Amino acid sequence: MLDGTDFKAWMKQANLIDGAWVGADSGATIDVTNPVDGSVLGTVPKAGTAETQRAIAAASAAFPAFRELPLMERCGLLWKLHDALMDNQAELAELLTVEMGKPLAEAKGEIAIGAQYVRWFAEEARRAKGEIVPAGVNGRRILVTKHAIGVVGMITPWNFPSSMLARKIAPALAVGCTVVAKPATATPYSGLAWGALCEEVGYPKGVVNIVTGSAREIAGAMMAAPEVRKITFTGSTEVGKELIRQSADTVKKVSMELGGNAPFLVFDDADIEAAVEGAMVSKFRNAGQTCVCANRIYVQAGIHDAFVKRLVEKTEALKVGDGREQGVEQGPMIDMDAVEKVEEFVADAKEKGGEVVTGGGRHGNGGTFFQPTVVTGATQAMKFATEEIFGPLAPVFKFETEEEAIEMANATVYGLACYAYTQDLGRAFRLNEGLAYGMIGINSGLITTVEAPFGGVKESGLGKEGGSQGLEDYLETKYVCIDGI
Repeated sequence: MLDGTDFKAWMKQANLIDGAWVGADSGATIDVTNPVDGSVLGTVPKAGTAETQRAIAAASAAFPAFRELPLMERCGLLWKLHDALMDNQAELAELLTVEMGKPLAEAKGEIAIGAQYVRWFAEEARRAKGEIVPAGVNGRRILVTKHAIGVVGMITPWNFPSSMLARKIAPALAVGCTVVAKPATATPYSGLAWGALCEEVGYPKGVVNIVTGSAREIAGAMMAAPEVRKITFTGSTEVGKELIRQSADTVKKVSMELGGNAPFLVFDDADIEAAVEGAMVSKFRNAGQTCVCANRIYVQAGIHDAFVKRLVEKTEALKVGDGREQGVEQGPMIDMDAVEKVEEFVADAKEKGGEVVTGGGRHGNGGTFFQPTVVTGATQAMKFATEEIFGPLAPVFKFETEEEAIEMANATVYGLACYAYTQDLGRAFRLNEGLAYGMIGINSGLITTVEAPFGGVKESGLGKEGGSQGLEDYLETKYVCIDGI
């Protein structure tokens, strides 16, 4: 056991393929850096097509036996995996922080919710029920049964490098699928740690394979392989669309959690303090680098000024620094491209009449640190009205009526998450009907939970993760007709 060890013990610098930790065939590696100061933490293999094909072959070979493993043995492995995650929560969280930059408290929360997903699907697998359907003909029985889909290719992002893999790998393993996963190049260690954890708790070789390296080659090999029956991807809408197109050649099942542009609506009857608290956790968690964070804050005219005043006070009080330092609430952004993108949004807003009331530029800490920023006077003509910010920039729009708010909130190709603060119960139900989003938080800015389906509509994706629905994406349904009874 690695319990109580330094986080570096979990920092695997090799790929897990067919039960062995190996480098790239070419010996090539990729540097992994700490976004706080750009220092090199270590390297991971720069694998490509050949290595991925071997991982797929290993997963394919392991599938028949793993699928036939008794249900309670599969559930038992997941329980052990849950315990291993929590036993090593501190070390895994520190590893996550040094490669991604988020505050340690947030990283610990990410490990914890990942463990909760594992526990949830260990229980939910026992409820993957079929049904017996009444037949229209005497002497016949109609059975509907559920079966593991097979080898699953997983591609995960850098912003939640542990929990995004958790809610894919847990349901897959629960129902008997085998896995080939590609963690993001910027944050590979948290993904590789899952391979080490699965190995430690006793998963058979080939069941879980983790490959790092060329995104194009690894994804290409997954998409081309007929053995890979499902692809699950979390990332940009642009890449998701390309994967959907590629999936057609082998007719793979796909689930896509793609981009977002979350509106955060605050009505005149809202509890202002609660709304501000909700906006802070939604907007500035993970330095605004979340697909469900508040991208556009719409505040009704009657409380606009009071809301902005309190939001600015809270924003200016945020402690920015190295995520491992006590009390830090916002770490660095992932890289300089991310910083420059936020700068473009700020410049566009100022050019079109917006006012930067706090922040607005790079932080005095240097590197990729960025000031928590609030912009007022935001309009639908500004870039962030239709594009995802992915940074610590909170634009505030003013609206007059409920109908106007819903119209502006829906004026985007995205439909992942949205939020609204109101004390009007009738309005809450109208918002549920009127807002074109897969997830809606009423009087809450933090709504992700293992018990509920996570996923969007429109160009924010396909399929659901979490909840009972999260198991369905890893199952195929068969119908059996038995006649002559």
